[in-house]
Amino acid sequence: MIVSGSASQSLAASLARVLDEPLTTPTYDRFPDGETLAAVPEFEGGRATVVASTVSNDAHIELLQLQDAVREAGAEEVVTVIPYMGYGRQDDAFEAGHPISARAVARAISTGADRVLTVNPHERDVCEFFEPTATAVDAAGRLAEPLPDALEDPVFLSPDAGATHLAETVRDAYGAGETDYFEKTRRSGTEVEISPSDVDVAGRDVVVTDDIIATGSTMSEAVAVLSERGVDRVFITCVHPLLVRNAYTKLSRAGVEAIYGTDTVERPVSSVSVAPAIADEL
Repeated sequence: MIVSGSASQSLAASLARVLDEPLTTPTYDRFPDGETLAAVPEFEGGRATVVASTVSNDAHIELLQLQDAVREAGAEEVVTVIPYMGYGRQDDAFEAGHPISARAVARAISTGADRVLTVNPHERDVCEFFEPTATAVDAAGRLAEPLPDALEDPVFLSPDAGATHLAETVRDAYGAGETDYFEKTRRSGTEVEISPSDVDVAGRDVVVTDDIIATGSTMSEAVAVLSERGVDRVFITCVHPLLVRNAYTKLSRAGVEAIYGTDTVERPVSSVSVAPAIADEL
């Protein structure tokens, strides 16, 4: 049975359809003192698949409650799917005395799960913080689906050399194009110069791929550089479209043709579902 966190209702419904499994209806409430309550009034079956992106502190608590609720209702196995793992980028201590937050939340989630899946974690090593080790689901290839069919001599760009696999995955799924990455040169403590490393983008369509877009500041600067180099159209694709505050406006003002994200974080730009990729791992 599929159990949805409040932030992942569309994805949970898509996964239920792909797997042809029933979808239960949890309830989400808040007590007068601010404490949350996530419950599962109706549950049947041996396995519970809890689908919950941890996009906020409340979402983390909600996930723990849903895991406990289905176990209390008689689930023999609890599979926890974390489409977007909050705190996943805090995989190391920033300085002495700081926590490794990704490890802290992973340990908490592990206590209520028999198995954990998470989609395209920013740092794959965070999977090792779970017990047992979480499975990383690669859904980047899904980002090729909403792209126009006839891109003009496309170039697929990743945000840095370490993320070229993202660009390659989307390019391979699309079926044509070159790949490249942005080089970041720090000029001062606050100034970073961004430019494509090698490829000529003049008159060509460019697809910028990333795992997470949060504020959109770095991405909009990158788009500005592409415009200066005579790019034709720029499309932005990302697995986790957080797009906090005015990120969408920044990118649109920079001249982006379209932004495509998945439903790991449910936003207006979530034009493709990761449900098939998750289903393949279940």
